[in-house]
Amino acid sequence: MIELTVYNLKGKKVDTFQLDEEQLGGEVRFALLKQAYVRQHANRRQGSARTRSRGMVTGSTRKIYRQKGTGNARMGTVRSNIRKGGGVTFAKTRTRQDYHQSMPKKMRRLANRNALLAKAVDQEIKIIDSLDLDRPRTKAVQALLEAVGVNRTCLVALDGSNMNTALSARNLDDVDTIRWDQLNVFDLLNHRFLVIDRDSLQKFVDGAYMTGSGGNNGAAADAEAGTSKEVA
Repeated sequence: MIELTVYNLKGKKVDTFQLDEEQLGGEVRFALLKQAYVRQHANRRQGSARTRSRGMVTGSTRKIYRQKGTGNARMGTVRSNIRKGGGVTFAKTRTRQDYHQSMPKKMRRLANRNALLAKAVDQEIKIIDSLDLDRPRTKAVQALLEAVGVNRTCLVALDGSNMNTALSARNLDDVDTIRWDQLNVFDLLNHRFLVIDRDSLQKFVDGAYMTGSGGNNGAAADAEAGTSKEVA
């Protein structure tokens, strides 16, 4: 069991949270985390990069200077692929480049939970008793993060209906928000700390997002497919 501290909105310790490693995979599987991270990163690529061949570049076909007598190397048109601003030798002309990678559902789910376990082992999960604010207040969220020791990038996991905290947290530098039922490898590993309330963490550990009982239809499918949506 991993023991994590529970804080209140003022940043004071009020309780502890017992996290069972077996529910999150038992051990950190680094190879699985890398595979899932690379897959999700690849699936976010648009694949719309394009380059022009020498025939597509605008410019004259006139020979720049005479063949002999100048002392320079032989040179033809300004659209040559060896000149700055010229065409590309093997231009990308495909309509859409597909970088999509697939992974079995059980591996995707295990990777998402294993990333949370990696955070827990390093004590980088900051559990808040309740993240409900009566109105949007960025200073309150900033004071909370400073009080619990968040000094690097941070991911705040919220319920979809917790709009006041979402509006407050998104104004801070290096702080991103996400729905708790969309926690995934890519976002967890891209941030040093995870800030989440006790109830949301318990529901994620219990697997509520897999059965659709998290209150956001399709959220688990988005997270497993390599896409995520911020709480807006």
